[in-house]
Amino acid sequence: MAGRGSRNKSQDDLPKARFSRENFKKSFRLFKYVTNNKWLFVAGIFFLLGTAGVGLMFPVVAGKMFGFFGETKTPVQQLKIEINNAGLALLILLVAQGFFSFGRVYMFTRITEKILKGLRLDLFGKLVQMPMSFYSKNKVAELSSRVSTDINVISEAFTTNIAEVVRQTIVGVGGLVILMTLTSWDIAKWFLMVIPPIALITMLYGRKIRRYSKNYQSKIAESNVVVLEALTGIASVKSFVNENYEISRYDRITNEIKNFGIKYGIMRGGFFAFIVTCVFGSVFFILYQMLQLKLDNKISPTEFGQFMMLSFFIAGSLGGLPEQLASIQRALGATDRVFEIIDEEQEKLDLNYKTNEHTTRLRGDLEFKSIQFTYPTRKDIIVLRNVTFSATAGQTIAVVGSSGSGKSTLASLALRFYEPDSGEYLIDGKPSTSYELTELRDQMAIVPQDVLLFGGSIKENILYGKPLATEAEMIEAAKQANAYHFIMEFPEKFDTVVGDRGIQLSGGQRQRIAIARAVLKNPSILILDEATSSLDSESERLVQEALDKLMVGRTSIVIAHRLSTIKNADKIVVLQKGEIVEMGTHHELVQDVHGIYRHLSELQFGI
Repeated sequence: MAGRGSRNKSQDDLPKARFSRENFKKSFRLFKYVTNNKWLFVAGIFFLLGTAGVGLMFPVVAGKMFGFFGETKTPVQQLKIEINNAGLALLILLVAQGFFSFGRVYMFTRITEKILKGLRLDLFGKLVQMPMSFYSKNKVAELSSRVSTDINVISEAFTTNIAEVVRQTIVGVGGLVILMTLTSWDIAKWFLMVIPPIALITMLYGRKIRRYSKNYQSKIAESNVVVLEALTGIASVKSFVNENYEISRYDRITNEIKNFGIKYGIMRGGFFAFIVTCVFGSVFFILYQMLQLKLDNKISPTEFGQFMMLSFFIAGSLGGLPEQLASIQRALGATDRVFEIIDEEQEKLDLNYKTNEHTTRLRGDLEFKSIQFTYPTRKDIIVLRNVTFSATAGQTIAVVGSSGSGKSTLASLALRFYEPDSGEYLIDGKPSTSYELTELRDQMAIVPQDVLLFGGSIKENILYGKPLATEAEMIEAAKQANAYHFIMEFPEKFDTVVGDRGIQLSGGQRQRIAIARAVLKNPSILILDEATSSLDSESERLVQEALDKLMVGRTSIVIAHRLSTIKNADKIVVLQKGEIVEMGTHHELVQDVHGIYRHLSELQFGI
């Protein structure tokens, strides 16, 4: 129940779309996912109409049974036959209602699951093909919500809400028509005069209480944030002697919750008082009027029973409509959010491309000519300015500089995660844009500082570099990455589960798994983004040995803080505030006593 409550709360926070032609038009796009199963939809509509039709007949037949209480003229034997017939009719209606209800839920569930399967696949497929600029503008947590929460809201709308709105509308409106047809105006007028106004007031009051409830929950969430921050950072709280400060902060928010809760309680109490006084009062008032009519012989017991049963069914159907419509509004909003992503422009990738089967292999000549770049979300800040350098096939180019100088951005441009605002990026003498993006990246590999391993086994993570590799190839890659020894020490060896993001492995072990993955991919161009900066000395030694073997015969761009790892680079590029300020070998650059590289070397080596 707790899980369901939290899910409903998150769904309540979703934006609601207006009922408009444009929003309905967008939602109809969902039906393209059931084009091959239209008969399911037709069958679902048939069962839906069946449930509504039986729902209208049930109060009419059930109401007749009230007439038997006042019946004195019909012989007892005849009366028993009529009661048995009415009971049989009710039994048949109940069985029919069960049949139609099951069919409706089954058919709409099948339709919905087919829609959601296609929608989930399209949405996830779109997300993994979006450019990196898209992720710089959107939070991953929010995008994950689109895949889960939004689609769940759409699922609920299709399996329940839409069908319920249609059924309740038919029962409510049809019941009103039957009520006006079967009973006299003397009976119907009291229902029309009393029930609709009370239903409207209840709906509006209930909506206001829901808003108050949402705000109340938000206040509680704020208090939970205080608790979470204080307990997560308990070491800081104690070291700064801020226990009293945290208690005061929590006292302040809990005092707001108390005041808000009292106001919320007053509103709820008023609502319950209104329900007891007006809603139940209106029922008793109508019952009183009906009894007066009965005493004046203006209605029969059968009319009385049908009126009461129809009234309850109509009130129940119309009373439930606002909540169902609100759910459909949320579903329209969720649909809009989902298709907003699906309609985004994606990278031009070839999903049918067979990886690791290069028809033509890149040599690895790289050239950056007058590159200028700004991130799409920060157009006012120039990250790279007039960057020009080249690397011939097999060379190692090191990029150094202070934090924020543009080193990692340069690596992202090399992988074509982004395109430069101006200038040219050439690979083997041709513009990088002349290559198919999938083919180009298939011949590149990156080993980042913060390695992300997937939550499966070591074997699955290594094979991510070449899914169809043989076991012998995988083992050889692990040996070249200096990973084989520690892998074989695990009881489950290559089948060892690494945990979420590789948390079960140390930093050096994760790095070597990432290197084994890159070895297996066998790239022409290798990018190492501070791959050893966060490791201890022993782990760094093992990782650096693996990297040295990996870089042989490949064009490598090495981004590093530790200059000891790049002393032997063919060329060192020094970046400062997005510009190249120095370039040369280690031996050449340390000769410039006023140079930035010389200064960095003095700090690290003491030269």
